[in-house]
Amino acid sequence: MAYNIIYKSSVKRDLKGIGKPEARRILDQVEADLSSTPEKYPALKGEFEGLRKYRVGDYRVIFAILHDEVLVLRIGHRKDVYR
Repeated sequence: MAYNIIYKSSVKRDLKGIGKPEARRILDQVEADLSSTPEKYPALKGEFEGLRKYRVGDYRVIFAILHDEVLVLRIGHRKDVYR
């Protein structure tokens, strides 16, 4: 089953803080991996329960699976993304 990738508007701001080549690499990997099997990535616990994380180097992509869509909520460095 192919999932549609949808980005929340805050992701654009998140990507501005990352260099262009790094942001492009992250987005390419998100499109390739999350469109096919997003359910294989770990679910978060605590206040972020119901969300999942995807790792790209030192960056994390926080997303939710909604029916046949993947909603990307945040992209950020691993030390800052959960704040």
